[in-house]
Amino acid sequence: MSDPEKPSVLFVCVHNAGRSQMAAAFLTHIAGDRIEVRSAGSAPAEHVNPAVVEAMAEVDVDIAAEIPKALTAEAVQTSDVVITMGCGDACPYFPGKTYLDWKLDDPAGQGVAAVRPIRDEIRTRVQSLVSQLTGPADRRQ
Repeated sequence: MSDPEKPSVLFVCVHNAGRSQMAAAFLTHIAGDRIEVRSAGSAPAEHVNPAVVEAMAEVDVDIAAEIPKALTAEAVQTSDVVITMGCGDACPYFPGKTYLDWKLDDPAGQGVAAVRPIRDEIRTRVQSLVSQLTGPADRRQ
């Protein structure tokens, strides 16, 4: 159940095995329990991309136990912000939600060296997102 005081973010990519997993892990790592985090894929893979797991481990974020999840209308409906990463038109649209599309290279089939710049770009975007979603509330306290 969503906490009405806590923003909820859903990251969506095709396989939920790379970009969306990295983004969700960074958001959880950076924001802690201040933001509810979900990720899903329009056609989920069997497992998270091993190069992505390795690249995240290099920055002390462990996603080895994560499992790709299927995108559901409920996940979109219960999220305040939906961030797509190359899932095309597969993401359901609900009025009143904030939709962002992050254009990022796909790490599928890439080695760790190719995943690192994608990882770093995602971390930068997530840091900005955290500031946008939590900044005003933190200043009031």
